[in-house]
Amino acid sequence: MDVPFTLVVVYDTLCDRLRSVSIADIAVGLAAVWAFHTAFHATGKKSRTTKLRGPKSNDPFFGVSKELFRSADMGGMYEAWAKEYGVAYEIPMICGERRIQLCDPRAAAHFFSKDTWSYVGIKGMKAAVARRMGKGLSYGEGESHRRQRRTMGPSFNSTAIRKLTPAVHKAVDKVKAAWEASIEAGGNDSIVLDVQKWMNYVSLDAFGIAGFSYDFNSLNGKPNAMISVLDSFAAGMPQSAFSVAVSVLILVFPIASNIPTQRNRMFDRLHKRMTELCDALIDNANANRDMGENASTINLLLRAEEEDSGQRISREEVVSQARRLWFLRTLLIASYETTAMTMTWGLLELARHPNVQNKLREELLSFGGEPSYDQLTNDLPYLDAVVQEVLRLHPSVPELTREAAENDVIPLLEPVQTKSGEVVDSIVVERGTILSVPISCINRSVAIWGPDAKSFKPERWLEPNGITKKAQEVKGYRHLLTFGDGPRSCIGKTFALAEIKTVLSMAIRNFVLEMKDGPDTKVELSRGITLRPKVVGEDGIRVPLRIRQYKG
Repeated sequence: MDVPFTLVVVYDTLCDRLRSVSIADIAVGLAAVWAFHTAFHATGKKSRTTKLRGPKSNDPFFGVSKELFRSADMGGMYEAWAKEYGVAYEIPMICGERRIQLCDPRAAAHFFSKDTWSYVGIKGMKAAVARRMGKGLSYGEGESHRRQRRTMGPSFNSTAIRKLTPAVHKAVDKVKAAWEASIEAGGNDSIVLDVQKWMNYVSLDAFGIAGFSYDFNSLNGKPNAMISVLDSFAAGMPQSAFSVAVSVLILVFPIASNIPTQRNRMFDRLHKRMTELCDALIDNANANRDMGENASTINLLLRAEEEDSGQRISREEVVSQARRLWFLRTLLIASYETTAMTMTWGLLELARHPNVQNKLREELLSFGGEPSYDQLTNDLPYLDAVVQEVLRLHPSVPELTREAAENDVIPLLEPVQTKSGEVVDSIVVERGTILSVPISCINRSVAIWGPDAKSFKPERWLEPNGITKKAQEVKGYRHLLTFGDGPRSCIGKTFALAEIKTVLSMAIRNFVLEMKDGPDTKVELSRGITLRPKVVGEDGIRVPLRIRQYKG
């Protein structure tokens, strides 16, 4: 019997059935699955993983999962628990799962250094990734991941990004012209604009050109079916108790992604639009290869497949990356979501801190003309400090969760007390243990960054002792975990940094940004594809700022 094929048939049959059943049927079925899951773990062998202290939960099914999902400050919750239970503790999650949280810089460094080998994606999430996106870079582990990343590396190094920066400037120039035209058309010296929408579109257009030699023309208002789906996410959606429960269940039971919640239906529509557009993007990239336009990311990937190398990525994997991963994860998540979100936070923080904005403008104006890629990277220290502080306070991915693929011992910078009262400076992890590094907690922890950890303070990156000794133990990019670390660190961070700096440089050189309703305007988080900022009281995830032209 072909076991894999049989499992696929069973899975697809269950998905079809699940679409037709009632909510009550789903609840009964999930309760039965939970009972079986709990009983199975209860009768299993005794785990050798260090028994750590941690918070309790009154919810026997979901643990603290729903509480975390609904939280406006997940990092703050993790930080409070770390203060109470120590830098490594365990939390109760769905279906009786116990998850170890690592809020310790040394433990996090060890964890990230062994990612894709000793620590791998959770089985349920990997199944969902494979079904929705294909088995590309985000799916691969170990040797498969290393081989794919090695092939893709040249497409994302400084040399390649330097060639792609004209695409970013082209998109940013459109924003500048549009803002100037809006101010002039308004007849006043200022206008209120939703900068979140503008950052979404500049990111999408910039990476469309740089990644695929394709212009989405979203900044020109060109109708596009995919953009309309993305905008529906940006409009925000109500989070009912049932919707939250399903979102949490997907982490353990991928089949729950077929429950027809509003969020799942939106993801299905988005996936459909992606599939329709990918063939055109690949055909467009192939056509441009013979026209001298070979700098785009997809062209470099397709060319890499043809090169005679012992470490070649297969054409199937290239197509999988292009059709599933790069378009969904890099173009959408990295461009429309994570990079756009970071740029929105950057403009927001500068509007909330006019003294920082003025200081940055002085540096940019004293520099002279439009900085090149190398000048943005090396010659504007205060701009660099501003971007670093935005990345520290507002990481786009709040945490990273993995499963131990083998037994391990994780060292700790700070000892913790176990459930038995023993004080240890390392924890034993047995194969199958679920662990998580709360990036937003480590990036903003008072215990790591000092008493001003929650403050927006770019100067910390320029002062001799601005980075505390404990923060220097964080081994990610510039002591931050925003881009991850180790083998799975963000492959597109160089492009993202170039785009963020280009946008902020243009905005502050040419315009003055202010909070629409004054400096005390409240900002909160809203869940779309990722957690986005929004001004309290605004529809969807709008971030309206008052923008006026800088006249010296």
